[in-house]
Amino acid sequence: MELRAFVLYRQAAVHLSYRQLPVYIAARGFMSSSSLGLLLRLVHQHWTQAVEAALDEAGYGDIRPPHANVFTFARPEGIQVSELTKLARVRKQTMTQAVEELERLGYVERRPDPNDRRGRLVFLTEKGQGVRPIAMAAGRRVDESWGALTSPQQMDDLRTALRRLLEQLQ
Repeated sequence: MELRAFVLYRQAAVHLSYRQLPVYIAARGFMSSSSLGLLLRLVHQHWTQAVEAALDEAGYGDIRPPHANVFTFARPEGIQVSELTKLARVRKQTMTQAVEELERLGYVERRPDPNDRRGRLVFLTEKGQGVRPIAMAAGRRVDESWGALTSPQQMDDLRTALRRLLEQLQ
C-alpha cells in the first residue's frame, strides 16, 4: 500500500509547482509517514486541476475552485445561499462571494423565494447548466486514470472507505 500511496502522491506532485510542496517533502522526498490530510490535499489538487483544465478547454476558464460548491449543490428548484453554505460546509461570506461572482459571470441568477419573502433562491442559468456535465466527465477521466495507476478495485475500496468515514463523521 505504501508504494501505491507514493504513486498517487507523485501524480499529484507532478502538477504542483516546487513552491507548493511542503519544505520537508521537497527537501527529503516522500516520507512513508506522511499525514493522511496532506495526501488527501495533494490528490484533491490533482483532481481539481484536471477539472479546471477541462472547463477551461470547454470555454469556462473563468470558473475558480471556490465556485465548485455552487455547481455541486445547486438544485433545479433553486437553493438559498444559507443552504448552500451548510451543504458545502463553508462560511456564509465565502458562499455569498462565490454566488455573487457567478452571478456577474452569468452562471447563476437569484430570484425571490416564493416560500420566504426575505429569501432569494440561487438557480443555474443555461450557461451554468453546461458546467456540471463537463466537470463530471473530467472527474470520471481522473478516476479512470487513477484506476489505471493503481487498480479499479483499489479505487472502489478507497471510495468505499471514504464514504464510510464521512458517514461516521456526519
